Amino acid sequence: MRFLILVILTGLLFTACKEETAKKVEIPHLLVTSPAEKDTTIFKDYVCQINSINHIEIRSQEKGYLQKIYIDEGQFVKKGQLMFKIMPLIYEAEMEKAKANLNFAEIEYQNTLLLADKNIVSKNELALSKAKLDKEKAELSLAQVHLGFTEIKAPFDGIMGRFHNQLGSLIDEGELLTELSDNSKMWAYFNVPEAEYLDYAAKAKSKTPVSVKLQMANGKVFDQPGIIETIEGDFNNETGNIAFRATFANPQRVLRHSETGTILMPVALKNALFIPQKATFEILDKKYVYVMDENEVLKATEITIGTELPHIYIVTGGITSKDKILMEGLGKVKNNEKIESEFVPFEKVLSDLNKLHAE
Repeated sequence: MRFLILVILTGLLFTACKEETAKKVEIPHLLVTSPAEKDTTIFKDYVCQINSINHIEIRSQEKGYLQKIYIDEGQFVKKGQLMFKIMPLIYEAEMEKAKANLNFAEIEYQNTLLLADKNIVSKNELALSKAKLDKEKAELSLAQVHLGFTEIKAPFDGIMGRFHNQLGSLIDEGELLTELSDNSKMWAYFNVPEAEYLDYAAKAKSKTPVSVKLQMANGKVFDQPGIIETIEGDFNNETGNIAFRATFANPQRVLRHSETGTILMPVALKNALFIPQKATFEILDKKYVYVMDENEVLKATEITIGTELPHIYIVTGGITSKDKILMEGLGKVKNNEKIESEFVPFEKVLSDLNKLHAE
């Protein structure tokens, strides 16, 4: 009987030791790091509409058949280059008629002048003859203008738009033929919320223009920097936004009228606090990290995210650069759990993240 009790006690003691050993083994060994604090520049993005600095409609100033098209859609044209010709027969006839009437009026005036010099006709008759001559000169000038309107020339260097009429079409006065865009420079319009406008206004007191970048629809950044030149006078009452305009040089004519893109405006941050995105977890739309205390016990701590960057968050509240945060195994631990930790500098964490996402 005593022997049986001794065996049972020995078994219980062995089991207790085994459980104690298991508990010690179960303490996780995990990596921690500290937030990095440094000055940096981030880019806030705004959807923008890109327009040519000069974009006009080319319309017919006379009625007639479209007789000639000298250019093609999308073609670059120089100022003064002939683009379209409206059939000019009627206007040519009117000009010839005006020339004939002018010749007749000149002969009549010269004869009246000779008679006036001999006092055969009165000065009033001479004045009437001179007035008739001036009238015919004006009629000829008007006919020349109308004939000139049948030839439509480029008012500036630019790129042709789509044709709205084909060769041989009957064109009415004022009918749209195409559009012409001066793409040597481009204007990018984007809307800025009131709070961000006030931040910009407070920092833009110097006369140095603010430089911005343009991210195109394919995700690439345009190779020319832009300058913010103007800000609209009024806020939009419905959206609370105000329109900014940035100007970009476009020497290769890459940008076209009515394109869309994203303006990247630089914002300087002092003592910004960086943490890896993978060190965070979410509860009810709020972001948390596990902060490790001096006893290596984890505390779930809510943080405030200021800016999201690739693989990185910039934190504006909740933790400091002196804290140590858990950076792996977040799903394997719980609040107030003790761990064994190994510290990894943030620079090493960032280097590993960049290598991982570059592969």
